[in-house]
Formats: sequence, C-alpha cells, structure tokens
Amino acid sequence: MNTFFSIASHFLKATSKTLLHRLTSTRPISKSTSIPKKMDRVRDHAYDNYMEIEKKIRKVLKFQTLILSQPNQIIQASRLDLLARRLGFKPHEAAAFVLKFPHVFEIYEHPVQRILYIRLTRKAHLQIEQENRALQAQVPDAVTRLRKLVMMSNTGRVRLEHVRIARYEFGLSDDFEYSVVLKYPEYFRLFDADETRNKYIELVERDASLGVCAIERLREIEYREKGIDAEDIRFSFIVNFPPGFKIGKYYRIAVWKWQRVPYWSPYEDVSGYDMRSLEAHNRMEKRAVAVIHELLNLTVEKKITLERIAHFRMAMDLPKKLKEFLLQHQGIFYISTRGNHGKLHTVFLREAYRKGELIEPNDLYLARRKLVELVLMSPRKAKMDSELVSYHRDWGDDERGFIGRDHVQNAFDDFGGSNDDRQERDSHIDGDYDSDTDDGCDRTLDEKDAEFLGLKAIVRKKSRQSEIVLLLLEMALMRILETTVRSVLMQ
Repeated sequence: MNTFFSIASHFLKATSKTLLHRLTSTRPISKSTSIPKKMDRVRDHAYDNYMEIEKKIRKVLKFQTLILSQPNQIIQASRLDLLARRLGFKPHEAAAFVLKFPHVFEIYEHPVQRILYIRLTRKAHLQIEQENRALQAQVPDAVTRLRKLVMMSNTGRVRLEHVRIARYEFGLSDDFEYSVVLKYPEYFRLFDADETRNKYIELVERDASLGVCAIERLREIEYREKGIDAEDIRFSFIVNFPPGFKIGKYYRIAVWKWQRVPYWSPYEDVSGYDMRSLEAHNRMEKRAVAVIHELLNLTVEKKITLERIAHFRMAMDLPKKLKEFLLQHQGIFYISTRGNHGKLHTVFLREAYRKGELIEPNDLYLARRKLVELVLMSPRKAKMDSELVSYHRDWGDDERGFIGRDHVQNAFDDFGGSNDDRQERDSHIDGDYDSDTDDGCDRTLDEKDAEFLGLKAIVRKKSRQSEIVLLLLEMALMRILETTVRSVLMQ
C-alpha cells in the first residue's frame, strides 16, 4: 500500500511540473506576414459563366472549319456523323448540336438531288467576313504585339511553333509566318529549319520605346487622376479579389508589403544579375507576375490558357508550378477550369474585365462576340421556313459557298425599293390622302377617330393571331426537320 502511494505521489508531482512548465513557457502563436505558397481557389461565377459560353463557341468554330474545308462549303447530312467523329462527337450527337444553333448552321434540301445538306447561314458568313476584315486591319498592332513578345524572352527569340499555337489569342492570322514575320524583315529574323518546331523568331533590333509595360501606363494614370502616393503605387498592381475571398488582418499586411517590393521589368535583361540573395529571389518572383500580366495584356481578349503560357516558361524565366504560383495572386489573375471538363485552365486578367465583359474592347474582339450573339440567340427567332425555301433567292448559284455583298445589297433593295419606287409610292399615298380629305363627307372628327381606333384594334387582333399561327408552324417544321435528319443519319 505504501508503495502504491509513493508511486502515485511521484506521478502527480511530475504531472504538475509538466503542466506548470507548459503554462509558464507558452509563447504567442506567430502570424506570418508573407503571402502563403499554397492557397485554395475561390470561384468567380462571372468568369466561369463566360467559359461555359466559350465551350459552345469552340465546338461551333470546329464545325465552321469543317464545313468551310469541304467542297462548295457544304456537308451532306448523311456524312455528318462520320465527319463529326474527328471533332470528338459521339454517334448521333452532331445532328442535335447543329439543330441547336439555327442562326449559325442551316439545313436545306437540294432542289435537284433531293438530299439534305448543311451549310453556314448568311449571318455566319457575314460574321466571318467581319472578323477577317478586323484581323487584316489590326496587322500593325499584331506586329507590335509580336515584337514585345519576343523582347520579353531572355534569349531574344521564341519558337515559331509556340507562337503558332497561341496565334488566335495574340490576334495573328494562320499564315502569320509569311504575312507578319517574313513581310517585315526590318523587325524580325526567322531562323529557318527543316521542321517547324525548330524554327525561331528573333528581333533584328530591340526598340526601347516598346519596353514600357501596360501596368506602368496604368500606374501613371492612377497617380495623375487619383493622386495616390508615389511610394505606394510605384511597384504595385491592381488587386481585385473575387467575391467570397477571405482577407484576414495578416494577409492584408502581407499584400501591402508585397506591393512595395521592387522588381525588374519584364523587358529588362537579367542574365547578368546575381540571384543568390533573398532580395533577388523576391524580385524575380514579382517579375514573373509582371511577365504574365504583360503577356495577358498582349492578347486580344486579355485571357489565355495556362498550358500555352507554359510554352514560354523557359524563355521568360517563369516558375515551374504555374498554377500554384498564380493562385497566390487571385486578386490579379483568375484561373477557370470550366469549358473543357477541367482539362484546360484559362487565365483571365481581372482588371481588364467587368461583369463578364471586356472594359476596353477592340474591333477583333467585337467581331468575335458577334458569333457569341448568334449562338445565344433563341432558336425560335430563326425563320426556318424561309431559310429552307430561299435557296435560290439568297444564294443565287448552287455551286457558291459564300455570301457576297451584292446579295445583301439586293436583298435590301428588294425590301426597301429604289428611290424612284419610293417617290412613286409616296405620290400615290398623297393622292389617296387628298381624295379622302376632299370627299363630301359630313362626319365629325370624333366619329372618324372612333372608326380609326376600331380598325386599329381589329388589325392588332389579327396580327396577334397570325403571330401565333406562325409560331405553331415554326415549331411543327422544326419537329419534322429533326425527325427527317435523324432518319437520314440512322440509315
């Protein structure tokens, strides 16, 4: 018994000593004032909804390219399923996809062969023509963007294949190797090779006037208009966190400290600098943010996929784990995984967008948004009955695969008529009006107004009835057309 009490007393003494030591030697929990390396992504539904629409646009563009590559720019409906498998569509999925967008794709019956064909609508051809005109008009701006892109490289040159993959984002045409690089030998030098992957674009001479970043011009505007302190804005970026992003006290301090960290310009050659110090490491990290920021500013829509940014990682000294690096700065960039089942990551420049729209749109961006309008337009507004019977009226020749300006002008003239026809109609109207006012009618003005209002109500009622009938006919025609296309594809 004594042994038991002695052991218990020793245990209580040891426990009390450890508890006392823990209570007296407790240190306050340290709060780091640096931006965490790993952060969870906070979704912004405005950008995610934008990418949901972009997913449809990508499929529509693939179908457009497929149709334009065919002879006479038409596809037989029975071959649609076979050709659509190359684009990743499942069996019998292509026909349903085409029927969803009647303002872009048109299904008609050949007047001689009595076979269903698919082609682009007149609105789709006009949108393509507008985009091509905008693409040709902004060639000087594309040359400047390409020069600035090559200047950001640490070796003064970039691979031609990497630029070709991202040509759509930078506003370059498909033949930019000839229309931009070789056409301006005073700016670019092409290192030719047998394979396209081994070709390089190099600048003939670096232009110091192009070494000004977009964020530097924006800082100058903010300083002059808002009068912000020069020390606070000298190395800072515009930060706009997504809704629901939790900003704590110490994180706010960390962002404030990071905004004041100096960095080297993306257009500055840093190959001769000593990178062994902690200050140089912090400068290079912030320089990587500036490089991606400037890269996004060089694009047409201020967005680009993360995979295409990775192509320039070695040439522009970007970190290896780009996604984790960009998630540290969610107030400057936004990464969306929508649009391709999470396989692609699209990076947006947050300061360039407001409510899902570009703040400063250009002509090429506006031309591309016309296709978005056609895709989002309601199918009920498509006049399918007139589209099916207007083959000769709208297209003229069976062998034609595009719409010309003369057809649009002729259609406008047919609708409005020439000036002589308008004058003749106006003269008839004036004559009828004179004959009505000069008759010997003794009715008062109130009686005439009442009769006019009654006729107007009858006309309005008949117009509503006709609209309902036309809507029912359109719905019936859409069902008949869908069943016909499915029966042809099943055969």
